[in-house]
Parts: sequence; structure tokens; C-alpha cells
Amino acid sequence: MKIMIFLSCILLSCPLFSQDKGKPWILQQCIAFALKNNIQIKQNLLNQKLSEATHLQTKAQLLPTLNGNISHSYNNGRKVDPFTNSFTSGDWFLSQNFSLSTSVTLFGGFQNLNSIKQSRYELLAAQQDVLKIQNDIALNIASAYLQILFAQELLEVARGQSDITKLQAERTRKLVDVGNLPKGNLFDMEAQLAIEEVNIVNAENSLSFSYLNLMQMLNLDTITNFAIAKPDIAPPAEGLLNSTAGQVYDAALTRQPEIKSAEFKLKSSERSIAIAKGGLFPRLSLNASYGTGYSSVGQYITKPPAFQGFFPNGDTTSSGDLVFSPVTSSPEFATTPFSDQVDQNLNRSIGFFLTVPVFNNLQTHTAITRAKIYTEGAKLTLQLQKDNLRKTIQQAFNDAASGLKKYQASGKAVSAMEESFKYTDQKYAVGAVTATDYNDVKNKLTKVKSDLLQAKYDYVFKLKVLDFYQGKPITL
Repeated sequence: MKIMIFLSCILLSCPLFSQDKGKPWILQQCIAFALKNNIQIKQNLLNQKLSEATHLQTKAQLLPTLNGNISHSYNNGRKVDPFTNSFTSGDWFLSQNFSLSTSVTLFGGFQNLNSIKQSRYELLAAQQDVLKIQNDIALNIASAYLQILFAQELLEVARGQSDITKLQAERTRKLVDVGNLPKGNLFDMEAQLAIEEVNIVNAENSLSFSYLNLMQMLNLDTITNFAIAKPDIAPPAEGLLNSTAGQVYDAALTRQPEIKSAEFKLKSSERSIAIAKGGLFPRLSLNASYGTGYSSVGQYITKPPAFQGFFPNGDTTSSGDLVFSPVTSSPEFATTPFSDQVDQNLNRSIGFFLTVPVFNNLQTHTAITRAKIYTEGAKLTLQLQKDNLRKTIQQAFNDAASGLKKYQASGKAVSAMEESFKYTDQKYAVGAVTATDYNDVKNKLTKVKSDLLQAKYDYVFKLKVLDFYQGKPITL
């Protein structure tokens, strides 16, 4: 985590690259630029945003729902008017409904609460996954940066050796001209010079490829005159580390994002068991609604029936007298206005609903079983991550120790070959050795110098890897 805080500070504070594209870039600038523009990092950040959205949704599940409902329908035939509760038939009639409904889960086996905890762990794991890819990018950038420095020094060695050979070839030509050396010595020296010119071209190509590799990692296809700064790198001559591989592992175990991510995913899996077990509990919810409506067949009396008298109804008594019945006029109706119906048809409801699971085709049992299996898998993944981290650190520690030994041995070899070459150069000047022997010693010197450079930068990178696992920033 410390390394990412450090790199984030660089990202925010460095006068980055648009100000002066011709100015050499330091390692921290390269890393900061990559962290800002790398596509893989952006993809992982999108996954993190998805996890944030999921976490927000799980928290919102605790809130009650609120829905507005509107219906507008035409009906024909024999139907029940929903507001008069009487049958109507014949022509088409219009009905409208307006309502608000709400529902909230009062108890659901704590599934919502456990879902919130699970989504939070998933979010934390996604954040650690972003840090993991950022760490990988930072190490890759450092490796590519050091490869350029190695190629630069290798080119300097090749040019330096070529310059020595040019001087020796000129001196040989003079000695051949005065007859002190056979002409074959000049041919051998010119052949050696041609070989070293090829070495220069190869070194230039290697440097160009190393630059291309770093530029591609930074996606700098549109930037020209790209160059890196050359720091003064002096590997420690004595001692490797003040800590053991086990101590480095213990320190890395508490800060490496791949370990934290696996731990959070394990906790998420454990929450999934609790969520699945929540399906065994009864579910209690509260529902409420408030609504009204309108019907085109809804009517009210505008003129009530009036008594018109008694008239024979066609029936007779047993004695033959006519039977009279009261007669009233028919009432007159009008459609109830919309505003009146809205007030008259108001309806409200509130209710508690309890669902008790009895048998659901073993769905809950199977969900619990799957959650337990996923949790066991998460435990194994965490252990595997820890084992891989331990092996990686042990390998890095061993590589650093071996790199130090190789660097020290290569330094001794260079010192010995430089003395040997100095002695051979003196002997060649007086004709005591042939040009072939001289070139052979010179080639060996070039070889051990190249080996020393290789050992130097290999050792430096391995030290940076160990520093990284201890939470130290990657700097040169």
C-alpha cells in the first residue's frame, strides 16, 4: 500500500510530460504515467466501479419500495364496475385507476444485511485487484527502464573498445609502414575493428529495442525524442539485506494486494453461506397502498323519482276487485364528474404478509451446499496465494544473493582482465605477441565487462523486487 501511496503522490505532483517532451524521464515519471494511462488498470477500475454500484444497490435493498400505478382501459360486454360493484353491459365504458404502493421487508433471515457485508468485501477485493495490477505495471516499468540503462552502458563499452582498436590499428599501420611489423598484423587489426563496429551496431539495435519496449508499455506512440534520465547506480558491494526471506515474507503478507484480495473474497464467500441460510427463515413484509379511480358508467341522480298516484297493476283480488299499486316517475342520472369520483373512490390498504418456507424443491439446501463449496475454494485460493508469495520471495531472495555473488565475481574478472590486457598491450607494442593474441585478450576483456554490466543491472533489479515486497518505493 505504501508504494501505491508514493506513486499516487508522484502522479499528482510531478510536472508530467506535456511540459517538456524532450526532457529525459525519470523512473518515477514513467511509472506514474503508466498508472494513469494503462488500459489494464482502467479496465480494473471499471470493475471496481461496478462493485461500488453493486454495494450501493445492496444497501438500498433495506429501503421500502414506492411505485406509482396508472391504468386507462376500455371495457365492453357484461363487466363488474370496480367502483359501483354492479354489473354493466352494452356499450364500451372507460375506467381509470391511480395508486401508490409501497412494500418493505421487515425480516428476511438477515439476507439483506449479509448481502451488504458480502458486497462490501467484494468491493474491497476489487480495490486490491486494482492495486495488484498497478504493482505489476510498476515492476515491469522498472525492469524495462533498467534494461535501457544496461543497453546504454553496453553501447558505451562497445564504442570504447572500438576507439581503442582504432588507435591500435593506426599504430599498427605505422609500424607496418616502417617494416617493424608484418602486414598480416594490420589485416588482423582491421578485421577486429570491423567486428567491433558490428558490435556497436548490435548494441545500438539492442538500445533501440529496449526504448521501444518501454515506449510501448507507456503507449507513447505519438511522442518523439523520448529519452530516460541516467541515474548513478552503484550496487552495494557488501551485504545483501538486513532481513531474512522469512522476514520479507512476513512483511509482504500484510501488504500485498493479492493476499488481501483473496482474504476479502474468502469473507465474501462466508457471507454467501449466511445469505443462503437466510432462506430457511420466514419472511415478514409490510405492504401498503393508496389509490382512487374513475369510471365512465359511474352516475349520480339528478332528479329523484316522483310519486304519481295509485294505478291498477292488472291484478285482481279473490273477490274480483282491481289491485292498485303506487306509481313513481323514473329517476334521471348523469355521469359523475372525474373530480368527484377521485374523491369518492379513494381506497387505502395496509397489511402484513408472512411467508414460511416449507418445501422449495431443495433450492435452499442446494444454495447452502454450493456456498460452502465456494467458501472451501476461496480458502484454498488464499492458501495458494500465500504459498506462491512465499515461493516468489524465496526465489527473489535467492536470486538477489546469487546476483550479488555474480556481480562480485564479475568485478574481479574485469580487474584481472584489465591487467592482462594492459600487459598484452605493452607486449604487442614491442612485437612480443601477435595481433591474434592481442585481439583474443581484448575480446575477453569486452566479454567480462559485458558480463559485469549484466550482473550489475540484474542484481539491482532483484534488490528492487525485494524492496517492493517490503513496501519500499521503486526508485533509482
